[in-house]
Amino acid sequence: MDIYFVEKTSRGWSAPINLGPEINTPKNEVFPFSHESGTLFFSSNGHQGLGELDLFMIDLSDRKWGRVINLGLPFNSEKDDLGLVLSPNGTRGYFTSNRETDSRGQDDIFLFDAPAGLKGIELPEMNNTLVAVYDVESSRRILGANVRVYPLSADGLADNDELYNLEMLPNEKGEVSLTLVRKKDEELGEPHHITNRNGEVVVPFEVGQSFLVVIAKRGYKTQEIKFTSPEQLPARPLEVLMEPNNCLGLVGNVLVEGYNVPVTNARVQITNECTGKMSVTHTNIEGKFEYCLEIGCNFNIRVLKEGYEEGTSTISTENIRGNRYLEAEVKMKVKSLDLLKEPISVGTVIVLDNIYYDFNKSAIRSGEARDLEALAKLMNRYPSMEVELGAHTDSRGENDYNLKLSLKRAESAKAFLLRQRIKSHRIQVFGYGEAYPRNHCIDNQACSEEEHGFNRRTEVKVTKIDESVRLEFKGPGSRND
Repeated sequence: MDIYFVEKTSRGWSAPINLGPEINTPKNEVFPFSHESGTLFFSSNGHQGLGELDLFMIDLSDRKWGRVINLGLPFNSEKDDLGLVLSPNGTRGYFTSNRETDSRGQDDIFLFDAPAGLKGIELPEMNNTLVAVYDVESSRRILGANVRVYPLSADGLADNDELYNLEMLPNEKGEVSLTLVRKKDEELGEPHHITNRNGEVVVPFEVGQSFLVVIAKRGYKTQEIKFTSPEQLPARPLEVLMEPNNCLGLVGNVLVEGYNVPVTNARVQITNECTGKMSVTHTNIEGKFEYCLEIGCNFNIRVLKEGYEEGTSTISTENIRGNRYLEAEVKMKVKSLDLLKEPISVGTVIVLDNIYYDFNKSAIRSGEARDLEALAKLMNRYPSMEVELGAHTDSRGENDYNLKLSLKRAESAKAFLLRQRIKSHRIQVFGYGEAYPRNHCIDNQACSEEEHGFNRRTEVKVTKIDESVRLEFKGPGSRND
């Protein structure tokens, strides 16, 4: 028996991977336990020990692993010792043994205390910080606010795949952007912490690390705070001011009439009959949209998209009690069923704004490939989708050099997608150099580094998509096409 590991990603579970000869031997390695410190505990009768199965540990927290260490006495004996479980702070644990001392017969469970922690385990220094949540208008503390804490990655985003939804929406420049949008509170599962009747809760943060703290409460606007745990203790309280919501959240769902197929990237016009004001939003890749409606008014919803007949609906916030989300469903008639095989139109250009390249380099900056990760999710969702990757440089440097550099950057983006298990034939690469700037930063123009960086981008053009959509027709004489 050997020990393997698998990784859970946005695409599901990876294939099992053997931990290799540093851990596994020709004999048996069993009962793995992965501790918060990055230490792996396991039992083996192949490494040098006191007899039969012994307990071992190895530090896997860094890229370079530590060495396998026998836990020694009193954890190990001449008999079988296995199945160690250790508390997060490393001061208490359990294991199983059939040792003769203190035995009740065959395999027994033993408890141990280690007030100073286990030797060889370095636990991160934690900083217990008081988080206090207030109503900004009344200055009263808020009971029952949900507090979630996510470590921040190098690019300043929470390093958690479960925190974001993938959305593809038009941006202010008339382009389409692939965006990761934070999920609503109710989509995030159980909160990590909840404020008590005093509107506060003590949250442990790793010293010197940065975190995204998300505070949510029904009836208030969700707050996001970037917080770095100070190295000097004790830490000052983290005070959060929450603004009451003076509107009701609307969640809309736009579907093809007669078929259970979402209408993506449709223009949604919402008109307030009280004021006559019209606001515009768009459906995301799942045909959904969100908006915040003023209380006490009626609203008209109008949905438009080329190739579809206009869809309409109405909704009212009059006589609404409590704070809850309203739902609206809009149906649109499609002019040709062939459109349903193209959830994203061929020729659509998606701008990946959050892939950054250093000047004069083709490699993607470490930790700054969020958009490529989102693109990989999109291509996994639509297996027939094929794309062109076009990379662009800023105007600095010679034209020929920039042309070659941009091609290398496109190839670098393709290599990233290949590592995400996207097949090579689905991706073509092109380099455009400095030929198509997005702003005024052409040759001999004074620009900031940020303005130059705006031109160093990768664009994705959809060249093919033909999804085998199961059309669920609903109506008289229903049938499936």
